[in-house]
Amino acid sequence: MGCCSLLLPCVVSTGGGVVFGYELAIISGALLQLRVDFALSCVQQEALVSALLFGALLASMVGGSLIDWQGRRKSILFSNGLTLTGTVLLLITSYPALLLGRVIVGFAVCISSMSCCIFVSELVQPERRGVLVSLYEVGITIGILTAYAVNYLMADTQGGWKWMFGLAAVPTLVQLVALCCLPSVTQSQAEPLEPTRGYNYLSLFHTKDNMRTRTMIGLALVLFQQLTGQPNVLLYASTIFYTLGFHNHTVVLASVGLGLVKVLSTLLSMALSDRVGRRPLLIGGCSVMAISLMIIGLLCTHSHVDEMACVSKDISSNANITATYKANVTVNENETAINGGARLEAKSPFHAPAANAVVLLSLMAVVGAYSIGFGPLTWLLLSEIFPAEVRGRAFAFTNCFNWSAHLLVTSTFLNLVDAIGLPGLFVSYGAIAAAAAVFFCKILPETKGKSLEDIDQELRLNQFYQSEDCCSFASKRNRPPQYQKVLSEDMSG
Repeated sequence: MGCCSLLLPCVVSTGGGVVFGYELAIISGALLQLRVDFALSCVQQEALVSALLFGALLASMVGGSLIDWQGRRKSILFSNGLTLTGTVLLLITSYPALLLGRVIVGFAVCISSMSCCIFVSELVQPERRGVLVSLYEVGITIGILTAYAVNYLMADTQGGWKWMFGLAAVPTLVQLVALCCLPSVTQSQAEPLEPTRGYNYLSLFHTKDNMRTRTMIGLALVLFQQLTGQPNVLLYASTIFYTLGFHNHTVVLASVGLGLVKVLSTLLSMALSDRVGRRPLLIGGCSVMAISLMIIGLLCTHSHVDEMACVSKDISSNANITATYKANVTVNENETAINGGARLEAKSPFHAPAANAVVLLSLMAVVGAYSIGFGPLTWLLLSEIFPAEVRGRAFAFTNCFNWSAHLLVTSTFLNLVDAIGLPGLFVSYGAIAAAAAVFFCKILPETKGKSLEDIDQELRLNQFYQSEDCCSFASKRNRPPQYQKVLSEDMSG
């Protein structure tokens, strides 16, 4: 595939990520204006924020069959059409239209996220697969930062929320044009494949072709990435900084710093995934996350947080809501919105500058390690470990657990803080990250530089990369990989 042809898959992958990240984050600033223009109560605000997640969860349940039956390319085109339709609905001055538009957009971006990763993984050569599939995660981080920038620029514009929602059409159209311009000679690689082995959803739980182990790996990837608390680290970053004694202006800088670390770390992972390999990046990322999360937990022992009651649903309290939001930066606005106005406030904040600096560096390490490991590699590995005939349905099945875990983790954060405290919660996240590192070190295969057919063959024969060298960068560069036969009874033990 030449440079010009390679550019088009890059645009398709990155464009899908940009749309995903933008649609996910743009509600942060739009909600401030919508709350006033539509006199929204706390419940209505929560419903509007959660509508996208509900649409994505719905798509993860039914989208797999669409992807396998209609093909990856047609599924992306379908998601583009849905995104544009949802965007039009979001421009209507009606709360029901906003809810429906958000659900449609959520459904669309979930279909796009699954289709793009599979489409690109099947389209490019093995030595470039890691880079190009990881571009999707890069696009997500760019989309999030773009959304925050648009929120800032349109904050004081009358009806600015329409511009915020409407601008999502730009990357969608770019992706659509790039997809239509892909050479026809490559399109067959992303079209539906003949089900030569008769796979269906139930096949994901069978021992035949080692499908049960593949499903276990896929579920571990999506569940561990959520249960290590990454959504809350980003979602409540500004609140955590404030709780630990950071002042408002330092909260701004710290939150922006986390965003920049996420983008740069994702780019680093993209560059290393095809050179270092998936295993060392993922296992190393989990290990760094475990250490950093536990450090944060230990340094939080001197702080105490309380959950504040939700702001009154009466619109007369909007002045109080606005005052609360003015005290926080745009990055923090999404945190308050998702909790319907709930926030955390420090009772006895930990003011030691040295401890604050360590907490900031540790949070950056958590975000960076996640963005090098779980962030891009989860979707890359999911697009590699399943057979082509059932890849879409397997991707959708695991993605369903991903969105469910995401909702669970974010919706229980305040309750868990109240029950076990912020220190206990971060230590728990760290313990889960450590368990993830051990699990992946034992069972995760190395897929670097292999064709999808070779990966499928090795997994069907229960051949896994030797665990003794799971984190040794040098040894893997200097000598060929060795494999061992892992018996089914060993896997079940």
